[in-house]
Amino acid sequence: MAILGNLIARSLQLRKKFNLPVAAPQTYQRHALRQLLERGQYTSFGKHYGFGETLSKEIDFVTAFREKVPVHSYTEMHSEWWHRCQEGEENVTWPGKVKYFALSSGTSETASKHIPVTQDMIKSIKKVGFKQLYSMANFRIRPVAFEKGILMLGGTTSLFEKGEYYEGDMSGISAKNMPRWMSSLLYKPGQRISKRHKWEDRIKLIVEKANQWDVGIICGVPAWVQIVLERVIKHYGAKNIHEVWPNLSVYIHGGVSIEPYRESFKKVWGKPVTFIETYMASEGSFGFQARPGAGIKLVLNTGIFFEFIPFTADNFDEEGNLKKNPKTVLVHEVQEGVEYAVIISTCSGAWRYLIGDVLRFTNAKEHEIAIVGRTKQFLSLCGEHLSVDNMNKAIETVSKKLNITICEFTVAGLKHNNLFAHQWYIGCDNTDVNPGVLKTMLDETLCKLNDDYEVERTSALREIFVEILPANTFIGYLREKGKEGAMSKFPRVLKGNTLQDWEQYLNKTNVRETVAHI
Repeated sequence: MAILGNLIARSLQLRKKFNLPVAAPQTYQRHALRQLLERGQYTSFGKHYGFGETLSKEIDFVTAFREKVPVHSYTEMHSEWWHRCQEGEENVTWPGKVKYFALSSGTSETASKHIPVTQDMIKSIKKVGFKQLYSMANFRIRPVAFEKGILMLGGTTSLFEKGEYYEGDMSGISAKNMPRWMSSLLYKPGQRISKRHKWEDRIKLIVEKANQWDVGIICGVPAWVQIVLERVIKHYGAKNIHEVWPNLSVYIHGGVSIEPYRESFKKVWGKPVTFIETYMASEGSFGFQARPGAGIKLVLNTGIFFEFIPFTADNFDEEGNLKKNPKTVLVHEVQEGVEYAVIISTCSGAWRYLIGDVLRFTNAKEHEIAIVGRTKQFLSLCGEHLSVDNMNKAIETVSKKLNITICEFTVAGLKHNNLFAHQWYIGCDNTDVNPGVLKTMLDETLCKLNDDYEVERTSALREIFVEILPANTFIGYLREKGKEGAMSKFPRVLKGNTLQDWEQYLNKTNVRETVAHI
């Protein structure tokens, strides 16, 4: 393994010395869409929307595609097309049968979504992975990190057989299909442990084996990675994780913003660790942080065609539902600072599919982005337009100023005295935290971050409430809902049935008898 890691490290340094030719973003994306249309033209979807005709016309095929094919929500794609793939039908939205379906992480109110994963998508994910590996030459990472194990805290690789297909987390599907040399030489915790269905069982085995491994890179969703690291530290009586894994140098994270977790992660490190953000979803792998201090760079030439819709009241209603006939822009037409909802067409047979993410371009020329929220996860009861990005930054600021660890949080909008209020639920185990001080600081920080919020706090948004809960309350709720571990994330905004379920859980567990709220 040391020889392989040394070769990787040397190849990265060698690659850094060469300036490889790069095409314009629109060139990559035109080529990607043409390939998608050529592969999809003989499917049921392609025939229905005339892909063959779109490619043969003298007019621009990109324009023709966007005019002919409507934007699809998950419900529309699944009810009209993808359910047929689950029933074993071939050539529905992509050539051949669909062998795998990725289950969404389930932060919405609905049951987990079933997203088709084709062999072409698995190849696409591998390509993005290798591109990210090459980009690590831009970071100051010790070569020894590439000679050590890579701990991937994802879903189980024992997928659930459903007759015509298998289903599971995208992370589990990817791990099951990783190159054999990587699986046998570098991949931790290894296929034997990864096959365990229960997340808790996998954690216990990881902790037991931890001192036998030499981990250089760790990957996973922040909340669950933190739990694993803390358990390893506690089990071996270590002061920090580097007493167990001295060569741990890189943390590759994604799924949620890292900002609320930065302060708590500082307590588990013994040495500097390079954080690298990646953008992977149940629908595919879309990009990664390619240089220090920059946003996530979208990958434009691996079988995914991107479109963007300005996330405004002109295009979305108060609940985050897309209005009819939205106008989209392409990657070379975006503007920095504008929030966009993402639409993708992919080599898994998603066509003009509204993925649900909201992002902002931090560098349009380099097509680098920051993920700022979800179309259905924001609060605007009276025009305050509070995004998940605002919430993350506010929590990070409060944590630093009060020197406390906030492990999780979520927010709900309420009616209050004929006007409105926000209810914050904050997971924090610091016993000396003053709820009143936290509330005031949180409110003041949000006013500084968001002008609309500041205005509404003087009018319709009359109050905010803060309830401090034990940190494990959030994990307990996910466990009860069967969403413990791996890629599962607690929703940052609670609405409708999800809010009712959460309140019922809090009352049932009597956790409120010992906590502070104001």
